[in-house]
Amino acid sequence: MESGDASGREDCPFCRLADNQTDTEVLLSDDELLCFRDIKPGATHHFLVVPRTHIDNCKRLQGDDVPLVERMVEMGWQILKKDKVSDLEDVRMGFHVPPFSSVPHLHLHVLAPASEMSFVSLLRYGPQTHWFITVDKVLSQLKTRGKVK
Repeated sequence: MESGDASGREDCPFCRLADNQTDTEVLLSDDELLCFRDIKPGATHHFLVVPRTHIDNCKRLQGDDVPLVERMVEMGWQILKKDKVSDLEDVRMGFHVPPFSSVPHLHLHVLAPASEMSFVSLLRYGPQTHWFITVDKVLSQLKTRGKVK
């Protein structure tokens, strides 16, 4: 995986956020992850969970990154509960596949309610698109292949 300290990537907006160099409201954080609202929401509740350590995208993940991705998912569930999302069955979580990532720093999209997403949002975050991969598929591929296809 290509990674490095957040402070080593001054050109990356998510690394700057991890280094407290922006005024973006961080909703949840720990030593490893941050969670904040997406600035262009694709659903009523749309959050991003990012690692503090710079990882370019989901294609850079390897089998030993499964625990990181699982912790990202757990933080996604935490923010949905904190934001009082009532239907936790109507959630979509996943990553954009390069070259369709708007920010070259791994970020998990957490969207709810998925059933109420607009047509345009479904094009960007739909499970049948070529540029979005669900977190379940990422975890499955990491566990079986050691990488994201």
